[in-house]
Amino acid sequence: MDLKDSDTEDGKRFGEHVREEYELIPYEFDMIYEKDTFEETVEEVRKFNPLLIVPGNERGVVLATKLSHELGLLGNSIENLDAMTLKNEMHNRLAQRGLRSIKGKVVHCLDEALEFYDSENLKEVVIKPTYSAGSASVRICLNRDEMIDSINQLFDNVNYYGDEIEELLIQERINGIEYIVNTVTHKGIHRVTLIWKYNKVRTSEGAIVYDSCETVNELSLGEAEMVEYAYKVADALEIQYGPVHGEYMIDEKGPVLIEVNCRPCGGSMPAEFLDRISGQHETDSILDSYLKPNSFYDELNKGYRLYAHGTLKFFIIPKDMIVRSSPIVNIDKKLKAFHDSSLTKATYPDMFVQKTEDLNTAAGYVFLVNENKSHVDHDLNFLRDIERNTFSLILSDDAAYPKLKEDSAYLSEIMPLIEKIKKHGTGLFLTDQFTDTDDIFQIDYDKINDVNGNFDFVIVNLNKSLIDRNEADKVKIILDALLKVKNGGLIFVPKNTYQLMASGRKGIEALIKVLDYKIELPPHPIHDMIIASRLPG
Repeated sequence: MDLKDSDTEDGKRFGEHVREEYELIPYEFDMIYEKDTFEETVEEVRKFNPLLIVPGNERGVVLATKLSHELGLLGNSIENLDAMTLKNEMHNRLAQRGLRSIKGKVVHCLDEALEFYDSENLKEVVIKPTYSAGSASVRICLNRDEMIDSINQLFDNVNYYGDEIEELLIQERINGIEYIVNTVTHKGIHRVTLIWKYNKVRTSEGAIVYDSCETVNELSLGEAEMVEYAYKVADALEIQYGPVHGEYMIDEKGPVLIEVNCRPCGGSMPAEFLDRISGQHETDSILDSYLKPNSFYDELNKGYRLYAHGTLKFFIIPKDMIVRSSPIVNIDKKLKAFHDSSLTKATYPDMFVQKTEDLNTAAGYVFLVNENKSHVDHDLNFLRDIERNTFSLILSDDAAYPKLKEDSAYLSEIMPLIEKIKKHGTGLFLTDQFTDTDDIFQIDYDKINDVNGNFDFVIVNLNKSLIDRNEADKVKIILDALLKVKNGGLIFVPKNTYQLMASGRKGIEALIKVLDYKIELPPHPIHDMIIASRLPG
Protein backbone atom coordinates (compact mmCIF):
# COMPACT_ATOMS: atom_id res chain seq x y z
CA MET A 1 0.00 0.00 0.00
CA ASP A 2 1.32 3.43 -0.99
CA LEU A 3 0.97 5.53 2.16
CA LYS A 4 3.96 7.83 2.04
CA ASP A 5 2.40 10.85 3.67
CA SER A 6 3.08 14.31 2.30
CA ASP A 7 4.95 16.75 4.52
CA THR A 8 1.89 19.04 4.59
CA GLU A 9 -0.86 18.84 7.21
CA ASP A 10 -3.35 18.02 4.43
CA GLY A 11 -1.12 15.18 3.27
CA LYS A 12 -0.91 13.74 6.77
CA ARG A 13 -4.69 13.97 7.09
CA PHE A 14 -5.09 12.17 3.76
CA GLY A 15 -2.82 9.37 4.97
CA GLU A 16 -4.78 9.06 8.18
CA HIS A 17 -8.04 9.01 6.21
CA VAL A 18 -6.76 6.11 4.08
CA ARG A 19 -5.77 4.16 7.17
CA GLU A 20 -9.23 4.69 8.66
CA GLU A 21 -10.84 3.46 5.44
CA TYR A 22 -8.78 0.26 5.48
CA GLU A 23 -9.93 -0.41 9.04
CA LEU A 24 -13.52 -0.52 7.80
CA ILE A 25 -12.88 -3.53 5.53
CA PRO A 26 -14.69 -6.47 7.21
CA TYR A 27 -12.22 -9.12 6.00
CA GLU A 28 -8.82 -10.35 7.02
CA PHE A 29 -5.97 -9.30 4.75
CA ASP A 30 -2.23 -8.72 4.84
CA MET A 31 -1.01 -5.13 4.62
CA ILE A 32 2.25 -4.32 2.80
CA TYR A 33 3.53 -0.79 3.25
CA GLU A 34 5.65 0.87 0.62
CA LYS A 35 9.32 0.87 1.61
CA ASP A 36 11.89 3.63 1.38
CA THR A 37 13.06 2.42 -2.02
CA PHE A 38 11.23 0.82 -4.91
CA GLU A 39 13.66 -2.11 -4.88
CA GLU A 40 12.82 -2.87 -1.25
CA THR A 41 9.12 -2.68 -2.03
CA VAL A 42 9.49 -5.11 -4.94
CA GLU A 43 11.25 -7.66 -2.74
CA GLU A 44 8.62 -7.35 -0.01
CA VAL A 45 5.78 -7.87 -2.52
CA ARG A 46 7.63 -10.76 -4.18
CA LYS A 47 7.44 -12.75 -0.93
CA PHE A 48 3.66 -13.05 -1.43
CA ASN A 49 4.00 -14.46 -4.96
CA PRO A 50 1.10 -12.30 -6.23
CA LEU A 51 -1.03 -13.33 -9.18
CA LEU A 52 -2.03 -9.73 -9.95
CA ILE A 53 -1.33 -6.22 -8.69
CA VAL A 54 -4.29 -3.92 -9.30
CA PRO A 55 -4.53 -0.27 -8.16
CA GLY A 56 -7.42 0.55 -5.85
CA ASN A 57 -7.27 4.31 -6.40
CA GLU A 58 -5.47 6.93 -8.48
CA ARG A 59 -2.55 7.15 -6.07
CA GLY A 60 -1.80 3.47 -6.64
CA VAL A 61 -1.72 3.44 -10.46
CA VAL A 62 1.97 4.29 -10.79
CA LEU A 63 3.15 1.88 -8.12
CA ALA A 64 0.90 -1.00 -9.24
CA THR A 65 2.00 -0.61 -12.87
CA LYS A 66 5.70 -0.55 -11.95
CA LEU A 67 5.38 -3.53 -9.63
CA SER A 68 3.49 -5.55 -12.25
CA HIS A 69 6.20 -4.77 -14.78
CA GLU A 70 9.03 -5.67 -12.43
CA LEU A 71 7.40 -8.96 -11.39
CA GLY A 72 6.38 -9.95 -14.92
CA LEU A 73 2.63 -9.87 -14.18
CA LEU A 74 -0.25 -8.95 -16.47
CA GLY A 75 -0.64 -5.19 -16.70
CA ASN A 76 -0.09 -2.10 -18.78
CA SER A 77 3.22 -0.78 -20.07
CA ILE A 78 5.20 1.54 -17.83
CA GLU A 79 6.07 3.48 -21.00
CA ASN A 80 2.52 4.86 -20.92
CA LEU A 81 2.44 5.88 -17.26
CA ASP A 82 2.63 9.63 -17.85
CA ALA A 83 -0.21 9.49 -20.36
CA MET A 84 -2.20 7.31 -17.95
CA THR A 85 -1.80 9.58 -14.92
CA LEU A 86 -0.87 13.16 -15.83
CA LYS A 87 -3.74 15.30 -17.05
CA ASN A 88 -1.62 17.23 -19.54
CA GLU A 89 0.16 14.19 -20.97
CA MET A 90 -3.03 12.25 -21.68
CA HIS A 91 -4.20 15.10 -23.90
CA ASN A 92 -0.79 15.31 -25.55
CA ARG A 93 -1.09 11.61 -26.38
CA LEU A 94 -4.53 12.11 -27.94
CA ALA A 95 -3.25 14.96 -30.08
CA GLN A 96 -0.33 12.80 -31.25
CA ARG A 97 -2.79 10.06 -32.27
CA GLY A 98 -5.05 12.48 -34.15
CA LEU A 99 -7.89 12.38 -31.62
CA ARG A 100 -9.77 15.38 -30.33
CA SER A 101 -8.12 16.87 -27.25
CA ILE A 102 -8.41 20.04 -25.19
CA LYS A 103 -6.04 22.94 -25.77
CA GLY A 104 -3.93 23.47 -22.66
CA LYS A 105 -0.58 24.37 -21.14
CA VAL A 106 1.28 23.55 -17.94
CA VAL A 107 2.35 26.69 -16.08
CA HIS A 108 4.53 27.27 -13.06
CA CYS A 109 3.68 30.89 -12.30
CA LEU A 110 1.11 33.57 -13.02
CA ASP A 111 3.15 35.18 -15.81
CA GLU A 112 3.21 31.91 -17.78
CA ALA A 113 -0.54 31.58 -17.31
CA LEU A 114 -1.18 35.11 -18.58
CA GLU A 115 1.06 34.60 -21.59
CA PHE A 116 -0.85 31.45 -22.59
CA TYR A 117 -4.25 33.00 -21.92
CA ASP A 118 -3.52 36.10 -23.99
CA SER A 119 -1.67 34.39 -26.84
CA GLU A 120 -4.51 31.90 -27.36
CA ASN A 121 -7.18 34.60 -27.02
CA LEU A 122 -8.98 32.53 -24.39
CA LYS A 123 -12.09 33.56 -22.47
CA GLU A 124 -13.27 30.81 -20.12
CA VAL A 125 -10.66 28.36 -18.80
CA VAL A 126 -10.36 25.42 -16.43
CA ILE A 127 -7.42 25.25 -14.02
CA LYS A 128 -6.38 22.01 -12.32
CA PRO A 129 -3.30 20.29 -10.88
CA THR A 130 -1.60 17.96 -13.35
CA TYR A 131 -1.91 15.12 -10.83
CA SER A 132 -4.85 14.94 -8.43
CA ALA A 133 -8.33 13.43 -8.02
CA GLY A 134 -11.89 14.13 -6.94
CA SER A 135 -12.08 17.63 -8.53
CA ALA A 136 -9.74 18.87 -5.77
CA SER A 137 -8.28 22.31 -6.63
CA VAL A 138 -10.15 22.41 -9.95
CA ARG A 139 -11.47 25.86 -10.88
CA ILE A 140 -13.63 27.17 -13.71
CA CYS A 141 -12.73 30.76 -14.53
CA LEU A 142 -15.14 32.84 -16.60
CA ASN A 143 -12.66 35.62 -17.39
CA ARG A 144 -9.06 36.78 -17.06
CA ASP A 145 -9.50 38.31 -13.59
CA GLU A 146 -11.01 35.09 -12.18
CA MET A 147 -8.08 33.15 -13.65
CA ILE A 148 -5.59 35.45 -11.94
CA ASP A 149 -7.34 35.05 -8.57
CA SER A 150 -7.49 31.26 -8.95
CA ILE A 151 -3.85 30.93 -10.01
CA ASN A 152 -2.69 32.94 -7.00
CA GLN A 153 -4.87 30.87 -4.69
CA LEU A 154 -4.01 27.44 -6.08
CA PHE A 155 -0.25 27.89 -5.99
CA ASP A 156 -0.71 28.27 -2.23
CA ASN A 157 -2.89 25.17 -2.12
CA VAL A 158 -2.41 21.38 -2.14
CA ASN A 159 -3.76 18.62 -4.38
CA TYR A 160 -6.13 15.83 -3.35
CA TYR A 161 -3.29 13.94 -1.65
CA GLY A 162 -2.01 16.92 0.29
CA ASP A 163 1.03 17.53 -1.95
CA GLU A 164 2.02 21.14 -2.55
CA ILE A 165 1.03 22.32 -6.03
CA GLU A 166 4.06 23.36 -8.07
CA GLU A 167 2.47 23.35 -11.53
CA LEU A 168 -1.01 23.81 -12.93
CA LEU A 169 -2.70 22.85 -16.17
CA ILE A 170 -4.71 25.61 -17.84
CA GLN A 171 -7.20 24.38 -20.43
CA GLU A 172 -9.74 25.95 -22.69
CA ARG A 173 -13.15 25.38 -21.09
CA ILE A 174 -15.47 22.94 -22.87
CA ASN A 175 -19.18 23.58 -22.29
CA GLY A 176 -21.26 20.44 -22.57
CA ILE A 177 -22.71 17.44 -20.74
CA GLU A 178 -20.20 15.45 -18.69
CA TYR A 179 -20.16 11.66 -18.53
CA ILE A 180 -18.33 8.72 -17.04
CA VAL A 181 -17.55 5.76 -19.26
CA ASN A 182 -16.19 2.84 -17.22
CA THR A 183 -14.47 0.09 -19.18
CA VAL A 184 -12.45 -3.04 -18.55
CA THR A 185 -9.94 -4.43 -21.03
CA HIS A 186 -8.62 -7.89 -21.88
CA LYS A 187 -5.70 -8.09 -24.32
CA GLY A 188 -6.60 -4.71 -25.80
CA ILE A 189 -10.32 -5.49 -26.23
CA HIS A 190 -12.46 -2.99 -24.32
CA ARG A 191 -15.85 -3.60 -22.71
CA VAL A 192 -18.15 -0.95 -21.21
CA THR A 193 -19.39 -1.82 -17.74
CA LEU A 194 -21.36 1.33 -16.85
CA ILE A 195 -22.04 4.80 -18.25
CA TRP A 196 -22.93 7.61 -15.88
CA LYS A 197 -24.00 11.20 -16.48
CA TYR A 198 -22.66 13.87 -14.13
CA ASN A 199 -24.38 16.93 -12.80
CA LYS A 200 -21.80 19.29 -11.35
CA VAL A 201 -22.23 22.87 -10.22
CA ARG A 202 -19.87 25.81 -10.01
CA THR A 203 -19.55 27.59 -6.67
CA SER A 204 -19.21 31.36 -6.37
CA GLU A 205 -15.45 30.83 -5.97
CA GLY A 206 -15.27 28.88 -9.26
CA ALA A 207 -14.81 25.46 -7.65
CA ILE A 208 -16.47 22.46 -9.29
CA VAL A 209 -18.60 20.39 -6.92
CA TYR A 210 -20.60 17.24 -7.51
CA ASP A 211 -24.40 17.40 -7.30
CA SER A 212 -25.36 13.99 -8.66
CA CYS A 213 -24.34 11.16 -10.93
CA GLU A 214 -26.95 8.98 -12.69
CA THR A 215 -26.75 5.87 -14.84
CA VAL A 216 -27.27 6.04 -18.59
CA ASN A 217 -29.57 3.09 -19.20
CA GLU A 218 -30.33 3.75 -22.86
CA LEU A 219 -28.14 5.72 -25.23
CA SER A 220 -29.32 9.12 -26.41
CA LEU A 221 -28.07 11.29 -29.27
CA GLY A 222 -24.28 11.47 -29.42
CA GLU A 223 -23.64 8.95 -26.66
CA ALA A 224 -22.78 6.01 -28.95
CA GLU A 225 -20.17 8.20 -30.64
CA MET A 226 -18.77 9.00 -27.19
CA VAL A 227 -18.37 5.28 -26.46
CA GLU A 228 -16.50 4.79 -29.74
CA TYR A 229 -14.28 7.73 -28.83
CA ALA A 230 -13.66 6.20 -25.38
CA TYR A 231 -12.41 3.02 -27.07
CA LYS A 232 -10.04 5.12 -29.18
CA VAL A 233 -8.77 6.89 -26.04
CA ALA A 234 -8.03 3.53 -24.40
CA ASP A 235 -6.23 2.45 -27.61
CA ALA A 236 -4.20 5.67 -27.64
CA LEU A 237 -3.10 4.99 -24.06
CA GLU A 238 -2.30 1.40 -25.11
CA ILE A 239 -4.46 -0.09 -22.34
CA GLN A 240 -4.15 -3.89 -22.43
CA TYR A 241 -5.71 -4.97 -19.13
CA GLY A 242 -7.91 -3.75 -16.35
CA PRO A 243 -10.16 -0.79 -15.66
CA VAL A 244 -10.38 2.70 -17.10
CA HIS A 245 -12.60 5.24 -15.38
CA GLY A 246 -12.90 7.85 -18.12
CA GLU A 247 -14.56 11.25 -17.83
CA TYR A 248 -15.83 12.78 -21.07
CA MET A 249 -17.88 15.72 -22.28
CA ILE A 250 -20.17 16.05 -25.26
CA ASP A 251 -20.57 19.50 -26.83
CA GLU A 252 -21.64 20.72 -30.25
CA LYS A 253 -18.42 19.31 -31.73
CA GLY A 254 -18.96 15.85 -30.27
CA PRO A 255 -17.16 13.92 -27.50
CA VAL A 256 -13.88 14.96 -25.90
CA LEU A 257 -11.85 13.56 -23.03
CA ILE A 258 -11.73 15.43 -19.73
CA GLU A 259 -9.43 12.92 -18.06
CA VAL A 260 -8.84 9.19 -17.65
CA ASN A 261 -8.16 7.33 -14.44
CA CYS A 262 -6.74 3.83 -14.91
CA ARG A 263 -8.31 2.36 -11.80
CA PRO A 264 -11.80 1.51 -10.49
CA CYS A 265 -14.50 4.16 -10.40
CA GLY A 266 -14.64 6.07 -7.11
CA GLY A 267 -17.65 6.90 -4.99
CA SER A 268 -17.33 3.86 -2.70
CA MET A 269 -20.24 2.24 -4.54
CA PRO A 270 -21.49 -0.89 -2.76
CA ALA A 271 -21.28 -4.12 -4.76
CA GLU A 272 -24.97 -4.81 -4.11
CA PHE A 273 -25.86 -1.39 -5.53
CA LEU A 274 -23.95 -2.06 -8.76
CA ASP A 275 -25.22 -5.65 -8.99
CA ARG A 276 -28.82 -4.45 -8.89
CA ILE A 277 -28.11 -1.93 -11.66
CA SER A 278 -26.07 -4.03 -14.07
CA GLY A 279 -25.72 -7.55 -12.69
CA GLN A 280 -21.99 -6.97 -12.15
CA HIS A 281 -19.72 -4.92 -9.96
CA GLU A 282 -16.22 -3.51 -10.20
CA THR A 283 -14.25 -6.26 -8.49
CA ASP A 284 -15.68 -9.10 -10.57
CA SER A 285 -15.48 -7.20 -13.86
CA ILE A 286 -11.88 -6.12 -13.29
CA LEU A 287 -10.65 -9.55 -12.20
CA ASP A 288 -12.43 -11.19 -15.15
CA SER A 289 -10.58 -8.86 -17.53
CA TYR A 290 -7.28 -10.28 -16.27
CA LEU A 291 -8.04 -13.85 -15.26
CA LYS A 292 -11.30 -15.08 -16.80
CA PRO A 293 -11.42 -14.28 -20.52
CA ASN A 294 -14.45 -16.52 -21.02
CA SER A 295 -16.45 -14.51 -18.48
CA PHE A 296 -15.14 -11.28 -20.00
CA TYR A 297 -16.34 -12.24 -23.47
CA ASP A 298 -19.66 -13.59 -22.16
CA GLU A 299 -20.41 -10.17 -20.71
CA LEU A 300 -19.13 -8.46 -23.86
CA ASN A 301 -21.47 -10.52 -26.03
CA LYS A 302 -24.49 -9.71 -23.87
CA GLY A 303 -24.27 -6.07 -24.87
CA TYR A 304 -25.05 -3.10 -22.66
CA ARG A 305 -28.15 -3.98 -20.61
CA LEU A 306 -29.04 -2.41 -17.27
CA TYR A 307 -31.72 -3.76 -14.95
CA ALA A 308 -32.34 -0.72 -12.73
CA HIS A 309 -31.68 3.02 -12.60
CA GLY A 310 -29.03 4.26 -10.19
CA THR A 311 -28.10 7.70 -8.88
CA LEU A 312 -25.65 9.12 -6.35
CA LYS A 313 -26.67 12.36 -4.66
CA PHE A 314 -23.74 14.26 -3.20
CA PHE A 315 -24.57 16.78 -0.47
CA ILE A 316 -23.06 20.24 -0.90
CA ILE A 317 -22.22 22.03 2.38
CA PRO A 318 -23.11 25.74 1.91
CA LYS A 319 -20.74 27.14 4.56
CA ASP A 320 -18.21 26.21 7.24
CA MET A 321 -20.11 24.90 10.24
CA ILE A 322 -20.00 22.95 13.48
CA VAL A 323 -22.14 19.82 13.11
CA ARG A 324 -23.95 18.28 16.06
CA SER A 325 -26.45 16.02 14.33
CA SER A 326 -27.36 14.49 10.98
CA PRO A 327 -31.17 14.26 10.72
CA ILE A 328 -31.01 12.78 7.21
CA VAL A 329 -30.20 9.36 8.69
CA ASN A 330 -33.77 9.29 10.06
CA ILE A 331 -35.23 10.49 6.75
CA ASP A 332 -33.47 8.83 3.81
CA LYS A 333 -34.74 5.30 4.52
CA LYS A 334 -38.27 6.58 3.83
CA LEU A 335 -37.33 7.16 0.18
CA LYS A 336 -38.67 4.63 -2.32
CA ALA A 337 -35.33 4.35 -4.13
CA PHE A 338 -33.05 4.44 -1.07
CA HIS A 339 -30.25 1.86 -1.08
CA ASP A 340 -27.50 3.15 1.21
CA SER A 341 -25.83 6.28 2.53
CA SER A 342 -22.38 7.35 3.62
CA LEU A 343 -24.04 9.30 6.45
CA THR A 344 -24.78 6.77 9.17
CA LYS A 345 -24.36 8.66 12.47
CA ALA A 346 -27.24 10.69 13.90
CA THR A 347 -25.13 12.71 16.37
CA TYR A 348 -21.65 14.22 16.39
CA PRO A 349 -19.47 15.70 19.15
CA ASP A 350 -19.18 19.23 17.71
CA MET A 351 -17.56 18.19 14.43
CA PHE A 352 -16.22 20.95 12.17
CA VAL A 353 -17.00 20.66 8.46
CA GLN A 354 -15.91 23.07 5.76
CA LYS A 355 -17.83 24.46 2.85
CA THR A 356 -17.86 22.01 -0.06
CA GLU A 357 -15.26 22.84 -2.69
CA ASP A 358 -14.59 19.39 -4.22
CA LEU A 359 -15.61 15.74 -3.92
CA ASN A 360 -13.53 15.27 -0.78
CA THR A 361 -15.42 18.02 1.08
CA ALA A 362 -18.94 16.88 0.18
CA ALA A 363 -21.11 16.25 3.24
CA GLY A 364 -21.67 12.67 2.11
CA TYR A 365 -23.84 10.91 -0.43
CA VAL A 366 -26.95 8.78 -0.80
CA PHE A 367 -27.25 5.84 -3.19
CA LEU A 368 -30.62 5.60 -4.97
CA VAL A 369 -31.68 2.63 -7.09
CA ASN A 370 -34.99 1.43 -8.46
CA GLU A 371 -36.34 -0.33 -11.53
CA ASN A 372 -38.73 2.61 -11.98
CA LYS A 373 -36.80 5.73 -13.01
CA SER A 374 -39.58 8.04 -11.80
CA HIS A 375 -38.97 6.86 -8.21
CA VAL A 376 -35.25 7.64 -8.50
CA ASP A 377 -35.88 11.07 -10.05
CA HIS A 378 -38.53 11.90 -7.43
CA ASP A 379 -36.18 11.05 -4.56
CA LEU A 380 -33.25 12.89 -6.15
CA ASN A 381 -35.36 16.04 -6.53
CA PHE A 382 -36.54 15.71 -2.93
CA LEU A 383 -32.95 15.51 -1.67
CA ARG A 384 -31.98 18.52 -3.79
CA ASP A 385 -34.95 20.40 -2.37
CA ILE A 386 -33.99 19.87 1.27
CA GLU A 387 -30.32 20.56 0.47
CA ARG A 388 -31.31 23.91 -1.02
CA ASN A 389 -34.07 24.95 1.41
CA THR A 390 -33.50 23.09 4.69
CA PHE A 391 -29.86 22.00 4.84
CA SER A 392 -30.18 21.51 8.61
CA LEU A 393 -32.12 18.32 7.78
CA ILE A 394 -28.84 16.97 6.38
CA LEU A 395 -26.31 18.40 8.82
CA SER A 396 -27.43 20.57 11.72
CA ASP A 397 -25.61 22.84 14.14
CA ASP A 398 -28.62 22.64 16.50
CA ALA A 399 -28.68 26.41 16.94
CA ALA A 400 -30.43 28.34 19.70
CA TYR A 401 -34.24 28.48 19.68
CA PRO A 402 -36.96 30.89 20.88
CA LYS A 403 -37.61 31.26 24.60
CA LEU A 404 -40.27 28.92 25.93
CA LYS A 405 -43.67 30.26 27.01
CA GLU A 406 -45.83 29.38 29.99
CA ASP A 407 -47.92 26.19 29.65
CA SER A 408 -51.11 28.22 29.73
CA ALA A 409 -49.98 30.25 26.74
CA TYR A 410 -49.42 27.14 24.62
CA LEU A 411 -52.81 25.72 25.60
CA SER A 412 -54.69 28.95 24.92
CA GLU A 413 -53.28 28.99 21.38
CA ILE A 414 -54.02 25.34 20.53
CA MET A 415 -57.42 24.90 22.27
CA PRO A 416 -59.50 26.67 19.56
CA LEU A 417 -58.24 24.14 17.03
CA ILE A 418 -59.04 21.21 19.33
CA GLU A 419 -62.55 22.51 19.98
CA LYS A 420 -63.17 22.94 16.28
CA ILE A 421 -61.91 19.56 15.07
CA LYS A 422 -62.60 17.13 17.96
CA LYS A 423 -66.13 16.44 16.70
CA HIS A 424 -64.83 15.14 13.36
CA GLY A 425 -63.39 11.79 14.38
CA THR A 426 -60.90 10.19 16.73
CA GLY A 427 -57.90 12.39 17.37
CA LEU A 428 -54.40 12.08 18.82
CA PHE A 429 -53.03 15.08 20.73
CA LEU A 430 -49.24 14.67 21.05
CA THR A 431 -48.47 17.36 23.57
CA ASP A 432 -46.33 18.79 26.34
CA GLN A 433 -49.39 20.53 27.89
CA PHE A 434 -52.51 18.51 28.72
CA THR A 435 -56.12 19.76 28.63
CA ASP A 436 -59.12 18.82 30.78
CA THR A 437 -61.12 17.51 27.79
CA ASP A 438 -61.82 13.80 27.34
CA ASP A 439 -62.75 14.18 23.67
CA ILE A 440 -59.23 13.62 22.35
CA PHE A 441 -56.54 11.06 23.20
CA GLN A 442 -53.59 12.89 24.82
CA ILE A 443 -50.04 11.57 25.25
CA ASP A 444 -46.55 12.98 25.61
CA TYR A 445 -43.80 12.25 23.09
CA ASP A 446 -42.18 9.30 24.88
CA LYS A 447 -45.45 7.29 24.70
CA ILE A 448 -45.86 7.63 20.93
CA ASN A 449 -44.57 4.15 20.10
CA ASP A 450 -46.85 2.58 22.69
CA VAL A 451 -49.92 3.76 20.77
CA ASN A 452 -51.60 1.13 18.60
CA GLY A 453 -53.75 2.08 15.64
CA ASN A 454 -54.13 5.27 13.64
CA PHE A 455 -56.28 8.37 14.07
CA ASP A 456 -58.56 10.59 11.99
CA PHE A 457 -56.40 13.57 12.92
CA VAL A 458 -53.15 14.22 14.76
CA ILE A 459 -52.20 17.49 16.46
CA VAL A 460 -48.52 17.91 17.36
CA ASN A 461 -48.01 20.37 20.22
CA LEU A 462 -44.42 19.80 21.33
CA ASN A 463 -42.17 22.52 22.72
CA LYS A 464 -40.49 21.84 26.08
CA SER A 465 -39.69 18.26 25.05
CA LEU A 466 -37.93 19.52 21.89
CA ILE A 467 -35.91 22.44 23.22
CA ASP A 468 -32.88 20.45 24.42
CA ARG A 469 -32.91 17.76 21.74
CA ASN A 470 -30.76 17.61 18.65
CA GLU A 471 -32.33 17.95 15.21
CA ALA A 472 -31.98 14.25 14.40
CA ASP A 473 -34.02 13.28 17.48
CA LYS A 474 -36.66 15.92 16.69
CA VAL A 475 -37.01 14.57 13.16
CA LYS A 476 -37.59 11.05 14.47
CA ILE A 477 -40.24 12.25 16.94
CA ILE A 478 -42.11 14.22 14.25
CA LEU A 479 -41.97 11.32 11.78
CA ASP A 480 -43.31 8.92 14.42
CA ALA A 481 -46.19 11.33 15.05
CA LEU A 482 -47.01 11.78 11.36
CA LEU A 483 -47.26 8.02 10.89
CA LYS A 484 -50.13 7.84 13.42
CA VAL A 485 -52.69 9.43 11.08
CA LYS A 486 -55.13 7.29 9.04
CA ASN A 487 -55.33 7.30 5.27
CA GLY A 488 -57.32 10.41 4.41
CA GLY A 489 -56.70 11.87 7.87
CA LEU A 490 -55.35 15.32 8.79
CA ILE A 491 -52.22 16.53 10.61
CA PHE A 492 -51.78 19.87 12.36
CA VAL A 493 -48.42 21.31 13.45
CA PRO A 494 -48.49 24.83 14.96
CA LYS A 495 -45.73 27.42 14.88
CA ASN A 496 -44.98 26.79 18.56
CA THR A 497 -43.68 23.38 17.46
CA TYR A 498 -42.07 23.99 14.07
CA GLN A 499 -40.14 27.06 15.25
CA LEU A 500 -38.19 24.75 17.56
CA MET A 501 -36.80 22.88 14.55
CA ALA A 502 -33.53 24.20 13.11
CA SER A 503 -35.12 23.59 9.71
CA GLY A 504 -38.29 25.46 10.72
CA ARG A 505 -41.59 25.20 8.91
CA LYS A 506 -39.96 23.98 5.69
CA GLY A 507 -38.33 21.17 7.65
CA ILE A 508 -41.68 19.82 8.86
CA GLU A 509 -43.05 20.20 5.34
CA ALA A 510 -40.12 18.16 4.02
CA LEU A 511 -40.95 15.36 6.47
CA ILE A 512 -44.55 15.46 5.24
CA LYS A 513 -43.38 15.17 1.63
CA VAL A 514 -40.97 12.29 2.26
CA LEU A 515 -43.93 10.27 3.52
CA ASP A 516 -45.88 11.12 0.35
CA TYR A 517 -48.42 13.11 2.35
CA LYS A 518 -50.03 16.27 0.97
CA ILE A 519 -49.42 19.78 2.29
CA GLU A 520 -52.88 21.35 2.41
CA LEU A 521 -53.70 24.90 1.40
CA PRO A 522 -54.31 26.82 4.66
CA PRO A 523 -57.88 28.17 4.92
CA HIS A 524 -58.47 31.76 5.98
CA PRO A 525 -58.16 32.95 8.72
CA ILE A 526 -55.87 30.14 10.01
CA HIS A 527 -52.19 31.14 10.07
CA ASP A 528 -48.90 29.88 11.53
CA MET A 529 -50.16 26.32 11.18
CA ILE A 530 -49.00 23.45 8.95
CA ILE A 531 -51.93 21.39 7.74
CA ALA A 532 -51.33 18.14 5.89
CA SER A 533 -53.22 15.02 4.92
CA ARG A 534 -52.30 11.40 4.41
CA LEU A 535 -53.40 10.44 0.94
CA PRO A 536 -55.50 7.27 0.56
CA GLY A 537 -53.67 4.27 -0.88
